[in-house]
Amino acid sequence: MLPQKMNMPSPDAALPGRATPLETDEVHFLTGRPLKGPHPEGFQTAIFGMGCFWGVERVFWNLPGVWVTAVGYGAGYTPNPTYEEVCTGKTGHNELVQVVFDPAKTSYGELLKAFWENHDPTQGMRQGNDLGTQYRSGIYVLNDSQRIEAEASRDAYQAALTAAGRGAITTEIVPAGPFYFAEGYHQGYLAKNPAGYCGIGGTGVTCPIGVGVEA
Repeated sequence: MLPQKMNMPSPDAALPGRATPLETDEVHFLTGRPLKGPHPEGFQTAIFGMGCFWGVERVFWNLPGVWVTAVGYGAGYTPNPTYEEVCTGKTGHNELVQVVFDPAKTSYGELLKAFWENHDPTQGMRQGNDLGTQYRSGIYVLNDSQRIEAEASRDAYQAALTAAGRGAITTEIVPAGPFYFAEGYHQGYLAKNPAGYCGIGGTGVTCPIGVGVEA
């Protein structure tokens, strides 16, 4: 199973999935805010993949200006996949965190900084001991502005990693596509289970904020 999990399936080989969305929590366990909206007018959304989504979600819900977070699956082929299906490596999906934030209190750039600094974006289809396509590093952009900023931040962080003797970034930066909300027990997992597993960790290299601007 492991070699299969380390390689993206073709669309034709992916599991068929289902037409009906999975049952999930309606509100966030910590804040009571709606996972699927409506969200306040003017708020923005960002989507990241950086390893096991239990720990990744906690990184973002702790940031100032973040209104609500949710975990789910995306960047694959199977509609409305289950966690068990994603774990087979046959859906192509990544474990993702959707972040809704107030741009008056934080910026997309600040979220990118948290993204780069809280995982190792050089590991390909893995994050630490978590192996498989569902743990790959990815930024899933919702518009051209996000794409430009994400690509610029990648280049700036690559320069910082290279200076520190680290390897090449493998992060994919692609259009977001559908976001499938994960099952309820995954939402806010480390708030529900404070001693639960968190497999993410950074490189220790600081990410510059903005293009050519030192942190």
